[in-house]
Amino acid sequence: MPRNMRDLSRQVAIIGVAESDQIGRVPDKTDVQLHVEAAWNAMEDAGVKKSEIDAVFTAGWGTLQMAEYLGITPRYTDSTSVGGSSFVIHLGHAAMAIANGLCEVALVTHGQSGYSRVGGAGGAAGGPDLWYGWQGTVGAPSSYSLAGQRHMHEYGTTHDDLAEIAVATRKWAQLNPKALMRDNMTFEDYHNSRWVSYPFHLFDCCLVTDAGGAYVVTSLERARNYKKKPIAVLGFGEAHTHGNIGQMPDLTWTAARISGPRAMQMAGVDHKDIDVVEIYDSFTYTVGVTLESLGFCKPGEFGQFVKGQRTAPGGDFPMNTNGGGLSYTHPGMYGMFLVLEAVRQLRGECGDRQVPNAKIALMNGTGGSLSSTGTSILTNQV
Repeated sequence: MPRNMRDLSRQVAIIGVAESDQIGRVPDKTDVQLHVEAAWNAMEDAGVKKSEIDAVFTAGWGTLQMAEYLGITPRYTDSTSVGGSSFVIHLGHAAMAIANGLCEVALVTHGQSGYSRVGGAGGAAGGPDLWYGWQGTVGAPSSYSLAGQRHMHEYGTTHDDLAEIAVATRKWAQLNPKALMRDNMTFEDYHNSRWVSYPFHLFDCCLVTDAGGAYVVTSLERARNYKKKPIAVLGFGEAHTHGNIGQMPDLTWTAARISGPRAMQMAGVDHKDIDVVEIYDSFTYTVGVTLESLGFCKPGEFGQFVKGQRTAPGGDFPMNTNGGGLSYTHPGMYGMFLVLEAVRQLRGECGDRQVPNAKIALMNGTGGSLSSTGTSILTNQV
């Protein structure tokens, strides 16, 4: 890794995080409104004035529309859009821009009316989708299930392995007042839930919700002047390997194999140093293959790694502590909410779901059809 990348560690910090005023089922607000509510709330959380924001980052909607709506004239802008990992990747981009003097205070926003479909969310299929569609891979469940089946074929992965993730994540959601799904879920409930696309039951699949989220980033030096304890960025990495699932190099690993080691090397940490982990959970399989790709366990071993509710509240590997995309919220691109939860855990703001003595958090976002990843590592030790 170039020396200047390592020098970016601890140079910037997150100072504000927030969701939109409402999340879950919000039939009376457009995706733009969800963006903007979250942005105002994150600025309020940080104690930042709008006039201080000089950089805007977003995905889905462009920064032209967001900055105009917010009344901000940025001198740095980034609309990188590579699926749900985008908002984790934006953190690294913001860190580089701030550290190099291109901007001082960056606002990263997201909003999607994924469930209610208010304001133009979504789009028509085209291009490669027209080719793969007639073969049966229509939408995320069928694409991801293709990968899940391959993992089962190669490694003997079972539905019980996937159930461990779904049940543990629901337990975290029951501790989160903002989570959409807070009913008890047993292993029997999981196995009895309807099939969606084999090998996925309903509870293997993420929610479809309406939600917005935002965070504010600035230099660590400047961050000390604001309301909340700064959460420093230790390391980050990004990668993508393909667009359509039919072009994925190997269905049993993701680009986290590239972005994860890069982030850890930059941060100067190892797996044993991580106190809390937030992993994009579009499907239970996404979590399992990401754990392997990040190196927390070997290929084919995620089932053993999560066995016995190890990732649930009280387990020794706290993961997806807000209830994740499986039970908390998932408006379409979930990576933003990984950042919000990691920051709150490191601030000690999570109430009943707080991980004791959490000092270092890892986030890994996944986008597209297991296509892109962004890995970031944060700490409260500043």
